[in-house]
Amino acid sequence: MSLPEFQKYQYQFTKHIRDPEKNAMPEGIEARRMAIYSELLFNNIQGFIENAFPVLHSLYDEAAWLKLIRQFFAEHQCHTPYFVEIAQEFLIFLQNEYTANDNAPAFLLELAHYEWVELDLMVSKAENNLSNINPHGDLLEEVPALSVLIKALAYQWDVHHISKDYQPTTPPEQATYLIVYRNNEDDVKFIEANPVTARLISLLQENKQKTGKQVLQQIAKEMQHPNPEIIIQGGHQILLKLLKAGVVLGTSVRSIKFSA
Repeated sequence: MSLPEFQKYQYQFTKHIRDPEKNAMPEGIEARRMAIYSELLFNNIQGFIENAFPVLHSLYDEAAWLKLIRQFFAEHQCHTPYFVEIAQEFLIFLQNEYTANDNAPAFLLELAHYEWVELDLMVSKAENNLSNINPHGDLLEEVPALSVLIKALAYQWDVHHISKDYQPTTPPEQATYLIVYRNNEDDVKFIEANPVTARLISLLQENKQKTGKQVLQQIAKEMQHPNPEIIIQGGHQILLKLLKAGVVLGTSVRSIKFSA
């Protein structure tokens, strides 16, 4: 079916805004006014992306950066009307639609994801329910309770070190494990972790019934460690460190076992 004339006009109008060099301006609009409107929309999108990805932005010269933003603006079909979610749409564009050229850094996608995680945690409306949490519970004998405002991440590149002055061309020999979280002061922080800590967080997120000791015993078994007690004691220190940071909130009250 043919579209009504007003819809055809709307499509022509928005196509011109997205990519004015390739799409003619609709008739009946003053070019000066159209240019102001187009520039206003593009600058808004550009500003949101630059605020969300400051490190990524710093790695590009101005011409290359504007070309990237223009490509996103012209080609990506956003699926959200909320400005705060533009950063996620830009990440989706980079992951699924953008074809990196030879000048793009190899760590582009991982860095973009890391910066988006920081923003996502910053604006998250999730809240910790502390009514069933004992902040002074035994992290080994009871079930550790994690904050809902954390992300356990694993990257090939050391994305938390990347800056304008540090742009590696080959990834480190060891993978990078990070725990990104929002603390009680609503500041987004990160902890550089190791594989044991990353696995510990993963297991605690997956299973809300096992005690800290049971989880650490599982890790020791997976590692085939000859002395599981070493893993348990080391893991206890990790849990205490995470408790101090606010990644672990305490223990689940429902997990406390009372002796007869």
